[in-house]
Amino acid sequence: MPDFLLELFSEEIPARMQARAAEDLKRLVTDGLVGAGLTYASAGAFATPRRLVLTLEGLSAHSPTTREERRGPRTDAPEAAIEGFLRGAGITRDQLEARADKKGDVFFAIIERAGRPAADIIAEVVPAVIRDFPWPKSMRWGAGTLRWVRPLQSILCILSDEAGTDVVPFDVDGIVSGNTTEGHRFMAPARFPVAHFADYAAKLKRAKVMLSSEDRAAHIRHDADQMAFAAGLTLVADAGLLAEVAGLVEWPVVLMGTIEDRFLDLPPEVLQTSMREHQKFFSVRNPETGRIERFITVANVETADHGATILAGNQKVLSARLSDAKFFWENDLRVARAGMGDWLDGLKSVTFHAKLGSQAERIARIAALAREIAPMLGADPEQAAEAALIAKADLRSDMVGEFPELQGVMGRYYALEAGRDRAVADACRDHWKPMGQGDGVPSAPVSLAVALADKIDTLTGFWAIDEKPTGSKDPYALRRAALGVVRMVLENGVRLGLGPIATTAFAAHDERGVSEAASLEAFFHDRLKVHLRDEGIRHDVIDAALARPPADDLFLVVARARALAAFLATPDGENLVQGFRRAANILHQAEAADGVEYRYGADPKFAETAQERALFDALATAEAAIRPALRSEDFAAAMTRMAALRAPIDAFFDAVQVNAENQILRRNRLNLLHRIVETCGAVADLSKLEG
Repeated sequence: MPDFLLELFSEEIPARMQARAAEDLKRLVTDGLVGAGLTYASAGAFATPRRLVLTLEGLSAHSPTTREERRGPRTDAPEAAIEGFLRGAGITRDQLEARADKKGDVFFAIIERAGRPAADIIAEVVPAVIRDFPWPKSMRWGAGTLRWVRPLQSILCILSDEAGTDVVPFDVDGIVSGNTTEGHRFMAPARFPVAHFADYAAKLKRAKVMLSSEDRAAHIRHDADQMAFAAGLTLVADAGLLAEVAGLVEWPVVLMGTIEDRFLDLPPEVLQTSMREHQKFFSVRNPETGRIERFITVANVETADHGATILAGNQKVLSARLSDAKFFWENDLRVARAGMGDWLDGLKSVTFHAKLGSQAERIARIAALAREIAPMLGADPEQAAEAALIAKADLRSDMVGEFPELQGVMGRYYALEAGRDRAVADACRDHWKPMGQGDGVPSAPVSLAVALADKIDTLTGFWAIDEKPTGSKDPYALRRAALGVVRMVLENGVRLGLGPIATTAFAAHDERGVSEAASLEAFFHDRLKVHLRDEGIRHDVIDAALARPPADDLFLVVARARALAAFLATPDGENLVQGFRRAANILHQAEAADGVEYRYGADPKFAETAQERALFDALATAEAAIRPALRSEDFAAAMTRMAALRAPIDAFFDAVQVNAENQILRRNRLNLLHRIVETCGAVADLSKLEG
């Protein structure tokens, strides 16, 4: 079975597109080959700035011969129907076979397809993939019609086995497939032939091309760490930048440069952001001072002077960039030390949303709500309001205007420069959090109060103007805001009712949307289900917990859900649920038939059997233990006590006929079933469970 190697060689592919393109190449080509009847043992895809590569091991040499029988119309069907069947099957009339059927003779088409060599199939599949490749952006060049991300220069396409190597011949827009490629653009540009993948990878390495993006990233990280360590410094980890830089070079050469002393007092976040965004430099930190003192750059070429000229040029450009950042910083400090009044006034003219007013109006709402929430969190109400009033002031600063990702980070620096308390300054930084799934949540009381107020104001505001998320559309990131509230509540163990807080927030919008409070609560519950799905807690378990008030205390709801989920994972839990369902179903049917409710008065004196008396005793014992457990919110203990009911409930149903002819006995037993339902559903409504 031969091995297959494909290389599409072009001008530089944008780093952000490489990983997806390699996967698309593997998926599209292998899907095409498998669809044509070929199989393979393994597949690998690679990308460098100038090439996409696919290798398949153990590819079948031929597709199999196939024979298909396809049922057609009756033999006496209209001629048009028969002709249509012939066209669809791709056969002629003499290839039809008539067979007897229950309702008369029917035509069958016998379609045989001979197997084909792998090379013939590849020569059809690969050009089609190239012509229709799903680049996010593509271009045309010259007089051709082919579109590619950058001009495609050559195609290497070979099959190899023990007998040798063969080129799979085809051409795409005048580019003829072959068995040659070239190495590094500057250090080894000559073309060379390859015989198979191992030969290809080895020759590329000799030609100063590191094929694997993972290997390039590991090489960069290793050399950068070693250089920083040798200087008594540490590399600032940046996985996103590492992946991007690994896609910019085929032969990474790691160099470390210095930052001029005049820039070292800039906030480290400013230095790191400026170097990353503008020049793709890694930051190197002094672990003793926390300052960024050096940078790591990755060149794509080895030089006789060991990178000295490259570093000199980079440092010159870096100084110009950091001069801008230093100007922004010093200008912003003047405004901050004057109290940030200019920025706050400027927010009055910044529209948050046409129907929700300016940023200044929104800030006033957030401050009022933060003051209300603060006591529930153990935060100082005045500090919470103070922090909310200045938390977004840095949006008007020069630094955040240049680097929007520094919003909040700079706000903290400016608040400290303005003489504000550290808790207030920290809230300016942390109230934006969490910005995404991997982001942490604020934990300090003042920060938490402002962050919750910010997100709840956003949600109630857009609910009030009926701008809720629909389907996949969520232009105002309201799902993220709600999930942020959920995470802050759960990860901080916050106990507060979202219902009253939301009502207060709705009232700040002139009562608009107050009627939507239930809809917003349901939205929080949906986000809660999404969040708990990662824990493996089923949505019906959460529904069961939500059915017991208060449903707006998310921390309490989750405590109930976790206790129920753990209980259901035990044999006693599942069996008790079956007993609960049996009791609930019999009770429901009896109430529906009789038109009355059996909710009161189950009396042990009417117990006729030992199993009934045992169940009465077991329920009394369980209820006595469950009530204090519920008061202390020890739901696990409550569920454990419920588990003791499994045996007496099973015994009761095995020995006792609930719908007895004696109406006194029947009524007493139905009331006893209600007592089972109430006791077993004390933590969560078990009727909400599926299955």
